[in-house]
Amino acid sequence: MKKLFDTSSLKCSKVVTNTYSTSFSLGIKLFAPSIRQQIYAIYGFVRYADEIVDSFEGYNQKDLFKDFVEDYKKSLDRKISLNPIINSFQEVVHNYNLHTYAEDFLKRMEADLNVTDYTTIEAYENYIYGSADVVGLMCLRVFVNNDETKFNALKDSAKHLGSAFQKVNFLRDIKDDMEQLGRSYFPNLSNNTLNSATKEEIISDINVDLKEAYKGIIQLPLESRFGVYIAYRYYLKLLKKLKKADSEKILNGRIRISNGLKVFILTKSYLRYKLNFL
Repeated sequence: MKKLFDTSSLKCSKVVTNTYSTSFSLGIKLFAPSIRQQIYAIYGFVRYADEIVDSFEGYNQKDLFKDFVEDYKKSLDRKISLNPIINSFQEVVHNYNLHTYAEDFLKRMEADLNVTDYTTIEAYENYIYGSADVVGLMCLRVFVNNDETKFNALKDSAKHLGSAFQKVNFLRDIKDDMEQLGRSYFPNLSNNTLNSATKEEIISDINVDLKEAYKGIIQLPLESRFGVYIAYRYYLKLLKKLKKADSEKILNGRIRISNGLKVFILTKSYLRYKLNFL
């Protein structure tokens, strides 16, 4: 029975999510059961695509990515894939009409195989949209269960949240991106050097995104609101740590949030949520 195969495919997507991201895994666990599997399917797919272009050094990444995309496109016609990650995702794509968002995402991932320096604001914003904003939009369609009115009311906030998360990741991972992947995402870096003024400019831009994102978070359906809010709080705390760290420290290491601090954020956020202080 295909149902058994689909169930095992979703379990694979969940394993991928739990393996690659503790923060997002916890956020998804806080979603209502009715939407968890769909979000696991989305995250598993985008995670694997990202890993192909970022982590498979020593292999023919272009061919691997090409095969991945071709398998995904075939799955849309067949409505099945023997790749369990793709199999889970294609069903969500069909059920929530995510075709365009998925296509935009794959185009931006493919760009990482060729482009190493986003020197203009336009190129930077296009990359952010395709690599992060569309992921937020895909999740939003699940959150609102294809309600077009709710989706249109919240889509700008979802894009801002995706942008904020991606930009924080870029700032946190700036050392690895430049040294290991040879990439520079921020167009306002001078000779790939992060100074205090540039760091403050980047953080100010992220704060604008977070402020706009929050307006939408508090309007999300109850099934997803708390989980998204927890992810928002994690990234807000990470941004504060990046703000306190000097530029040299960011360039020479990776700023993290400890597990103990994550538990504290979760507990504090839960109390605020139950007391309706969001």
